[in-house]
Amino acid sequence: MGPLAGVGSDSPGVHSIYRSVKLVYFPEQIYDVIRATRYFLQPEVLDKYKVDPDRVGVSGDSAGGNLAAALGQQFTYVASLKNKLKLQALIYPVLQALDFNTPSYQQNVNTPILPRHVMVKYWVDYFKGNYDFVQAMIVNNHTSLDVERAAALRARLDWTSLLPSSIKKSYKPVMQTTGDARIIQEIPQLLDAASSPLIADQEVLQALPKTYILTCEHDVLRDDGIMYAKRLESAGVNVTLDHFEDGFHGCMIFTSWPTNFSVGIRTRKSYIKWLDENL
Repeated sequence: MGPLAGVGSDSPGVHSIYRSVKLVYFPEQIYDVIRATRYFLQPEVLDKYKVDPDRVGVSGDSAGGNLAAALGQQFTYVASLKNKLKLQALIYPVLQALDFNTPSYQQNVNTPILPRHVMVKYWVDYFKGNYDFVQAMIVNNHTSLDVERAAALRARLDWTSLLPSSIKKSYKPVMQTTGDARIIQEIPQLLDAASSPLIADQEVLQALPKTYILTCEHDVLRDDGIMYAKRLESAGVNVTLDHFEDGFHGCMIFTSWPTNFSVGIRTRKSYIKWLDENL
């Protein structure tokens, strides 16, 4: 049992712990992973843990996939990290906050475990934004045609050209003529490639290492991963897109009884197999 076992909810000890918790928001998480990576890549640290410096990769799932992708891109910017990453493996990653009406967002709008309105709220939380913006963002009012700052970036996630017909099906883009200009004014981080790696410059993508992206059919984030794979391929990166037709967001964690789902076991095995073969 932990040190707080048996402590009542009215305990001063609990309250003091709550007061000591510091909530942090973007971009602090990015800074954290960069600091940790720089520390880990020091020769003496690598030697301590018997790590081959030529076999270092980054990986993460969901929001962790976002941080892994952002960190991968930082390897192209930060001199102390350059050329030190062998691969990146992204598991149903969160990669963009500009379009919440891609085919997968429309198809899986109310699909557990991650319905669209929850994903949009997570983005607002990440930026310490205003929940009053959620409904407007759901219909893409934050990147409407009158938001000039978003114009060039929208082309980088144009799913009508980045997704295959089997994924696009009969879904139509949602592009508002006029929207809510306050959203980007108050949350400019929405248009930052450090938060939305899918909109990074082509030159950044060209410098990325071999990449594995796992996507699931029943997931609002499916198209983020597929579009990123397409953009990376176009930039000349060696990409493996591993798509599971019966997969859902978070399925890889369901590998133990009583939730030992077949798709959880298969996604985990496929991911580990790729790492074994490429790292």
